Amino acid sequence: MLKKILKVLFVLAFMFTGFVVGLIIGIQIGGNYFTSFVFLGQRGYEATGLIGSWIGLALFGFIGYKIIR
Repeated sequence: MLKKILKVLFVLAFMFTGFVVGLIIGIQIGGNYFTSFVFLGQRGYEATGLIGSWIGLALFGFIGYKIIR
């Protein structure tokens, strides 16, 4: 039981890391290159940061799951 809990915590920590990395990369891209990009009512770095955080969350969650498995 403890091993399963540690596996879940590892994947969640990996997902949080992906969220932060995606957010930072998205903010950098939006602030420098896509300043007029609009998504869900937000513009520029806020919009691309939101997209980057979602992509990072999903991608790192999938990678964390594959590492555990």
